[in-house]
Amino acid sequence: MRVATFNLHAGVDGWGRPTHALEHACRLSADVLVCPELWRGDDGTDFVATLEGRLSMKGIFVPLARAERVTSGHGSRSWQPLLAHFTGERGLYFNEYRTPKPFQRRARASVPSVEAGDWGLGVFTTLPIESLRFEPIERLKREKSRRALIVAELSVEGKAFFLLAVHGAHLTHGSYRQYRRINAIARSLDPSVPVILAGDFNCWRPLLRLLLPGWSTLVRAKTWPARHPHSQIDHILGRGPWETQGGDASDGGSDHRALVADVRLRQPIA
Repeated sequence: MRVATFNLHAGVDGWGRPTHALEHACRLSADVLVCPELWRGDDGTDFVATLEGRLSMKGIFVPLARAERVTSGHGSRSWQPLLAHFTGERGLYFNEYRTPKPFQRRARASVPSVEAGDWGLGVFTTLPIESLRFEPIERLKREKSRRALIVAELSVEGKAFFLLAVHGAHLTHGSYRQYRRINAIARSLDPSVPVILAGDFNCWRPLLRLLLPGWSTLVRAKTWPARHPHSQIDHILGRGPWETQGGDASDGGSDHRALVADVRLRQPIA
């Protein structure tokens, strides 16, 4: 089966210009698709319905923040303003837990209209679903949104496995506390059932091995920043008898690259 994770950044870049991220997600041909930064707009722009309809998938969406999305922005050829990490970007605005910076307020006021909606995490699959739920994860003080772990019990070729989907906080915000919670949830699952943990971790692989011990990396590829990637912060991890048959990362218009792993469950030794 093919497992993919792709951070869509709500389908816009850091200037508030539409991207082709949603279309790229549809072209990944995934059996299991994890989508951090998914968007459901109040005016009917619904990425969840699009993915379910175009890919004949079933899934779950967990809204994690109310936000405003700009789709009529303009800027340079760069994906986002040069100092966006300090002054704030112009594509997405979050007001629930964080006060926008002065530069953001001025930029927001210059846009004639924005789309309000829900920003969150989604999982979609063509595989049989035995159960779906989400586990809330502590929101850190510096975070602009809530966090949650989606837990799905699926089956492939009659074999059960768990899928855990995550969009982790940044290390500077204290994400290690959230990974302790993820470890606890993973340990609570039936140890005889294989598990895949996938998503945007905002964490490099060497450090992730310390934060999440006991997991194997199912695909290695640089995913960030998308245009000229130097690091892998999106991951597809496995616990159990998973065998990797290939994988790669591709630029789909977002700030992260889409990550794909083709995997299978090994037959038990008789």
